[in-house]
Amino acid sequence: MKYFIIAGERSGDLHGSNLIKAIKRADNSALIRAWGGDYMQEAGAEISKHYRELAFMGFIEVLLNLPKILGFITECKNSITQFQPDAIILIDYAGFNMRIAKWAKKEGYKVYYYISPKVWAWNQNRAWALKKSIDKLFVIFPFEVEFFKKYNYEVEFVGNPLFDAIASFKPNPQFLEANGLEQKKIIALLPGSRKQEVEKMLELMVSIKEQFIDYQFVIAGVSNLSKEFYQKFLNKNISIIFDQTYDLLTHSTAALVTSGTATLETALFNVPQVVCYKSSWISYKIAKQLIKVPFISLVNLVAQKEVVKELIQDELNSENLASELKNILPNSVFRQYQMLDYKIIKENLGTIGASEKTGKRIVELLSK
Repeated sequence: MKYFIIAGERSGDLHGSNLIKAIKRADNSALIRAWGGDYMQEAGAEISKHYRELAFMGFIEVLLNLPKILGFITECKNSITQFQPDAIILIDYAGFNMRIAKWAKKEGYKVYYYISPKVWAWNQNRAWALKKSIDKLFVIFPFEVEFFKKYNYEVEFVGNPLFDAIASFKPNPQFLEANGLEQKKIIALLPGSRKQEVEKMLELMVSIKEQFIDYQFVIAGVSNLSKEFYQKFLNKNISIIFDQTYDLLTHSTAALVTSGTATLETALFNVPQVVCYKSSWISYKIAKQLIKVPFISLVNLVAQKEVVKELIQDELNSENLASELKNILPNSVFRQYQMLDYKIIKENLGTIGASEKTGKRIVELLSK
């Protein structure tokens, strides 16, 4: 059978690659075309558009780039029509994928969604749109099952795909030497993968380095942004590694993390963290009106309480960042509490196999 998969971000590319492997195990004749990235290509998909062209952050940024985004949607529809897949599989990336889902359902395609849009966070009525246009929704957080029940919508909880990604990860025993890092405790800086957010986050993250002379600060860089882009944030006390975030977390004492999937990844690696988020003033004001949940980090949302400190917008400044980082360094009681809560979060999220279950279920549903 033929599958068209759409992932618009780096995390979706990673989970999409594991989903592709599962589909190929369940359907050895599978032909897969995708909008995604390098991981999905390595797993066997033909990539029509790389996600690096699709990354826009914030309400205003999206509005400013709306003509380009609408052009991408048209291009994607044309690519699907030309390929004529048996199924379209959408991975997260809500603003884009929900538009594709609505069109695809009208065109008569089977549409599956893996990693639900976060409709529980804001504009909750979008749940009705998902129910109308998606043949099967596969969710990765236990609380999502209860949320969708309010809309009389039966969804399938498959566990969290981060367990798959982490289980397949093999640490590099020569990580420090290979990257020219010191034999010194590490504070990991995870500023995100979009250019706009990285620029906002890194300037603040590196500003507190001189207060932590016993630690080395190491930036988790991503290869879709150039080395030259990161250069202005580097000096003799601040290093960068590219596309080795899991190795970095394996060796880190604590982390400063931009809100997103990385917050949960950091927790699953048992690294205490401070969560950071800052967008343009107008984007923040709009988001504040729309968001319906009490936290922005997945760690706190899964725990349904404050496990990690969230520094948002004006609260994200050098003074607060340094203070909160000190609170999670060794011998701190806050660090101990965070680690205990991490253990409970892991138990609630399930075990490995989310991508395997989802890929197998999609093939089963199509075969019927």
